[in-house]
Amino acid sequence: MSVAQRSRIVLLAADGLDSKAIASRIGVHEATVGKWRRRYLERGIDGLIDEPRPGAPRKIGDADVEAVVVKTLEETPADATHWSTRDLAKKVGMSASSVGRIWHAFGLKPWLTDTFKLSEDPQFIDKLRDVVGLYMNPPEHAVVICVDEKTSIQALDRTKPSLPMRPGQVERRTHDYVRHGVIDLFAALNIATGQVIARTDTKHRAVEFIKFLGSIDANVPADLDVHVVIDNASTHKTPAVHKWQLRHPRFTFHFTPTSSSWLNLVERWFGELTDKKLRRSAHRSVRELTTDLEAWVSTWNENPRPYVWTKTADEILDKLKRYLTIIQQTSGAPH
Repeated sequence: MSVAQRSRIVLLAADGLDSKAIASRIGVHEATVGKWRRRYLERGIDGLIDEPRPGAPRKIGDADVEAVVVKTLEETPADATHWSTRDLAKKVGMSASSVGRIWHAFGLKPWLTDTFKLSEDPQFIDKLRDVVGLYMNPPEHAVVICVDEKTSIQALDRTKPSLPMRPGQVERRTHDYVRHGVIDLFAALNIATGQVIARTDTKHRAVEFIKFLGSIDANVPADLDVHVVIDNASTHKTPAVHKWQLRHPRFTFHFTPTSSSWLNLVERWFGELTDKKLRRSAHRSVRELTTDLEAWVSTWNENPRPYVWTKTADEILDKLKRYLTIIQQTSGAPH
């Protein structure tokens, strides 16, 4: 129990509440309330502080902890790109388990790395505000649909049957596989309902994209405008697509900035498709894969789950500004 909770017990007691009522309000046992009330009566404020615990005195001081953190963040070993607990333990003169506990306490994971990509789109801010504005304040008498293609989905079959999971043993499968062809999946996510319009095709040219736009047109009520969030792929900007859009004036395209696929909510849906179906499945033909994809989409639409966008454009830009400041301070390069 924290000192703040103990202080609340005392303050509520001063307001005239009995121990049972205090215990109910704070969410602790009545005996706990009685203990800290007695401690306060006997010792005052000092009674709310933890007493010294038994055991051996602390061997690792604050200076030792600081040395581990500083070396982890600012130095690297001579023969590696990052520290291991054993290497750093030898360097600072403590056990590897102690280094591990310090890393855990400060959230340090030197063995992990991540990648990032900054958009160089000169219209990044305008496009960001446009798309986020659609998500957070969709127009009336219209639907907002996120569109993209998942290209070259492979029909893969493992060279040997997978071994099923059993107690004490995870599912196992061979790392090698046989490839039986690829298929492209076009998908349009309705941000309000979570419903998905999908179409598979053997190619993803402008011709196939226009066919998919026709599927969207046929599935959206004719009295509604259609706002399409889409990326900057060349197939989305051809003269043929432009002519199609002129013949369908209720369609408005909103392009995400370059290198900003995270801004398109349908990518989140593609992620679920990959995690829940594609990554561990096996298919012996493109037809089998196509049937599986169509079944998964159908199941999804039986209980669709819309994704809710929560970050405003200003919040995203503020975070990006802080990030760029860190990069500039670290590398000295302007951004």
